[in-house]
Amino acid sequence: FDSVPFLPRIFSFLDIVTLCRCAQVSKAWNILALDGSNWQRIDLFNFQTDIEGRVIENISKRCGGFLRQLSLRGCLGVGDSALKTFAQNCRNIEQLNLNGCTKITDSTCYSLSKFCSKLKHLDLTSCVSITNSSLKGLSEGCRNLEHLNLSWCDQITKDGIEALVKGCSGLKALFLRGCTQLEDEALKHIQNHCHELGILNLQSCTQISDEGIVKICRGCHRLQSLCVSGCSNLTDASLTALGLNCPRLK
Repeated sequence: FDSVPFLPRIFSFLDIVTLCRCAQVSKAWNILALDGSNWQRIDLFNFQTDIEGRVIENISKRCGGFLRQLSLRGCLGVGDSALKTFAQNCRNIEQLNLNGCTKITDSTCYSLSKFCSKLKHLDLTSCVSITNSSLKGLSEGCRNLEHLNLSWCDQITKDGIEALVKGCSGLKALFLRGCTQLEDEALKHIQNHCHELGILNLQSCTQISDEGIVKICRGCHRLQSLCVSGCSNLTDASLTALGLNCPRLK
């Protein structure tokens, strides 16, 4: 049965838990199950309490250039060192979810900038040690970014946003929930550079006023979704600007 020609095809449809079980059946199945080409998309959320840095390092070494999507959402044990090894080995990564990986710092973003130029989707939600330096790094090395989530990264300021959008002008979705230091000037930088932006979340960005929203409306005509919940400084002037300038808003 090990020599069945369509077995590799079957293995390509299996999730990582099933692959690991198959790897224990025989030597032949072990080779097939652990082939890097079967590990292009990995979601470790269900194993978050068991995932440590060495696990990520081992996965990255095995998957190498095959890995395209990785979710480490909620993996509190993963830090900068493991993600540096990951970035060095998985240079074709396109989607990376680090939501809730609270141990990571700017060092991780430097590694991604240096080695992962194909990155399109990055989720840094609640990575509270991330600063403007991370955004500068991403703008220099990850210029293909289309989707970036910085929610609750409350050290981010307008200077970080300015650096980010100058290098990542192709952003289509930007989530800034809870980035409480952001002011209207941050939105001016987005206005000037992110003309492809379709989704913008400013929930609880309490310093934003009508002035900032008007700027967004004038520069981001492709906007389809805008969240300003908790932005208590806004008035009808923002609604008027949205109505006049953002016909795609849903």
